[in-house]
Amino acid sequence: MSELNSALQDPPQGGGPSDETTIEQRQTVGLSQGQIVRKRFFHHKGAVVSMVVLTFVVLLAYTSVGLHMFGISIPGWWQWHWNATPPLVNSGVPTMSLIPGPGFGFGPHPFGQDQIGKDIFALVMRGAQQSIMIMVLVGLVGTGLGVLIGALAGFYRGIGDALLMRFTDVIITIPFLVIGAVVGRAVGGFGAPVLGMFLGLFAWTGLARLVRGEFLSLREREFVDAARVSGASDKRIIFKHILPNSVGVIIVSATLLMAGAILAETALSFLNLGVQSPDTSLGVIVSQNQAAFATRPWLFWWPGVFIIVIALTVNFIGDGLRDAFDPRQKKMPSPKALAKALARRARDARASK
Repeated sequence: MSELNSALQDPPQGGGPSDETTIEQRQTVGLSQGQIVRKRFFHHKGAVVSMVVLTFVVLLAYTSVGLHMFGISIPGWWQWHWNATPPLVNSGVPTMSLIPGPGFGFGPHPFGQDQIGKDIFALVMRGAQQSIMIMVLVGLVGTGLGVLIGALAGFYRGIGDALLMRFTDVIITIPFLVIGAVVGRAVGGFGAPVLGMFLGLFAWTGLARLVRGEFLSLREREFVDAARVSGASDKRIIFKHILPNSVGVIIVSATLLMAGAILAETALSFLNLGVQSPDTSLGVIVSQNQAAFATRPWLFWWPGVFIIVIALTVNFIGDGLRDAFDPRQKKMPSPKALAKALARRARDARASK
């Protein structure tokens, strides 16, 4: 154990200061903070794989059935519309076969069809579009409000802090699913963008408390005192000095908020309190086909798989961002790096004799 601990640090050089540099510090010498964060993130294999998978899902969803929102209609490469009802093929059973051989292929309806002939692939892609849109909007609106309220409360403190935090406590006491049900009932029929923005108006509370704690800590640091003495305004101190040092907490919390948003949207749509027909979402697809679970299980497989994949990938990306931004996260060196450290230590020991 003592040999391992000593190998993790460079011995002091002859005649120089005893500045002990760990393997991790040696790997980041000369890099900016952004480069260090990027290097740490891309060393997190789960986060990198999740980012690739999520990118593929987003591209697949938005290119297959096209983009149809805000009066814009861009067709996709998939032949069926999600509301089209072509004749049943293969009794609605998925035509996709991944077994190598003559039968390998996707067929006209790779995910199958429902009872009236709607193509499940088109439905799932449209549902993924709507769910992803709600997830992103909840993340953007919730993060913006949480940062604003938390920053004002933590920086100015006093009566403003007390009022904002008591208001936050009131919102927190109401279960988010209950708030979502009321919001969904009221605005769900206006489409996914409106539903996502209204849900985001109530999803900021946890982030606001985290940002407030960061601001309460950072406002007492020496660099903030130096900026204040130099005549910097409150706006400049908040946006140029404190906020950049809180970006790690904000980004990680935003990704976790987005992961929770897609699960909340799925639950609301399943209860018919989210996206309303004739549009669809992943939760709506599951809800509409729950009676066919025993006879047509593929109607559940595909929307369920996409819900799980999107939620897991966003969580893994958030985990990777947390490790990248948190300087307290220590990573054990790889066997290759440890071997190099041991060899370097042995070489230095022989040179000093």
